[in-house]
Amino acid sequence: MSTVFPETGDLVTDVFLVGAALFVLLAVALLYRAVKGPSTQDRVLAVNVLGTNTVVVLAFLGVGLGESSLLDIALVYALLNFLMAVAISKFTVERGGVL
Repeated sequence: MSTVFPETGDLVTDVFLVGAALFVLLAVALLYRAVKGPSTQDRVLAVNVLGTNTVVVLAFLGVGLGESSLLDIALVYALLNFLMAVAISKFTVERGGVL
């Protein structure tokens, strides 16, 4: 065990938790774009990025807190985010436009 960094595990945990907090702040900024986006494309893209952002936050929290169940939830949420993107794309194309 190294005496230079005696609590490396705590440092790694803190880095992951700070990273998760930064991504949560990014999500708040993306909410503005999802609600007030000037076009439909901006709103769809913001919702998709919010879903991806949620997956990253769940993964960071899972690693930072040592909870493997959060990683499983992140994987399921990523699959649901993909299906949502496909469904929105199909809906907008059937309405007559390509987004």
